[in-house]
Amino acid sequence: MAAAIVLTLLVILGAPLFAIIATSALIGFSGEDIDLSVIAIEIYRIVDTPVLLAIPLFTFAGYVLGESKASERLVRLTDALLGWMPGGLAVVSLFACAFFTALTGASGATIIALGAILYPAMKQAGYRERFNLGLITSSGSLGLLFPPSIALILYGVIAQQMDLDQPVAIDDLFLAGLLPGMLMLALLIAWSMYKAVGDKIPTTAFDAKKLASALRESIWEMPLPVILIGGIYGGYFAVSEAAAVAVMYVLIVDVLILREIKIKQLPVIMRDSMVLVGGVLIILAVSLASTNYLIDAEVPTKLFNFIREHVDSKLTFLMLLNIFLLLLGMMLDVFSALVIIVPLTLPIAVGYGIHPVHFGIIFLANMQIGYFTPPVGMNLFIASYRFNKPITELYYATIPFMLILFVAVLIITYWPALTMSLIDLHN
Repeated sequence: MAAAIVLTLLVILGAPLFAIIATSALIGFSGEDIDLSVIAIEIYRIVDTPVLLAIPLFTFAGYVLGESKASERLVRLTDALLGWMPGGLAVVSLFACAFFTALTGASGATIIALGAILYPAMKQAGYRERFNLGLITSSGSLGLLFPPSIALILYGVIAQQMDLDQPVAIDDLFLAGLLPGMLMLALLIAWSMYKAVGDKIPTTAFDAKKLASALRESIWEMPLPVILIGGIYGGYFAVSEAAAVAVMYVLIVDVLILREIKIKQLPVIMRDSMVLVGGVLIILAVSLASTNYLIDAEVPTKLFNFIREHVDSKLTFLMLLNIFLLLLGMMLDVFSALVIIVPLTLPIAVGYGIHPVHFGIIFLANMQIGYFTPPVGMNLFIASYRFNKPITELYYATIPFMLILFVAVLIITYWPALTMSLIDLHN
């Protein structure tokens, strides 16, 4: 009881999340008369995780790209490629947002950076206001399932620390997210094309010269995903090495060749990116210590047994899991949700026969929707601020997109082969 009161007071007083988690671990181990040095040992344990290096490196590379004009070139290239289709500009927006979020790892940054380009362009093209707001707000988090998503890497790191019987390799997670991510994109594209035809949005003719010009402008960005994905699955380098290659590549291109970022800007970019990484890593470190106590106290086992008593069906468990994760996505950012909830829920999911890789994709797919689910999804407030619109208008705008993506989540949840087939082919 005293422990619960202390933790409640910390929450009310606005203590940082890592302090609350660390305090819960300290109280737990102290109550069991376990030497508190075990917490320091658990925190140090993440140092032995080589793939952890990928998180700060990919984050820094993403921040560099975000500060350059890569987003503008990406929009021009996708517009030249897809602008001739019915709803072409909406399709461009979806692809551009998904790709940009996958590289930067931040859905809010996607809304702010690409929203400035896409929102006025779609408005000028004749798309309705509510559709524009809903599409940009909802597509801001689409890239979480595509490599080299930081969220996929972080989930892999957490799962690897849990000594599960089934392996959770980062490159398997990268493969696993491709088809579910493309399913989400495909459903949103179909909806966007349907709306464009219904609203009689004019199309633009394909222009080979425009495409050639866009290709020339993007000549330096286009090889990056090919180098990273091809290098990892071709066996040329590991995920952490791919992250180092990404940093070197974007620095050479954006600082030395294109010169869109001055050398004096790098310390500021480095500081901003590492503030984010530092927050994620310190939460991860203390969460591992807290997870160790929960495992010692058999909390996941007790939860699993409790749920088993009330939920016999695996299908019912998956539906309840989706509802829980959607609510979670509204309240927590994806990084906090991963480090706090995965250690509790993953063992339960494995107990129901769900593969850890499949569970990770289900988890992140729900997080994508939770980001813009009314009433408190984070992207709703970012978009409201960015476009200077009432939050209630964003609620109405995102509902169709939320329902479409929820259908995609159900397919991902109940059709494991969609997630696991590429892994089976690769292996």
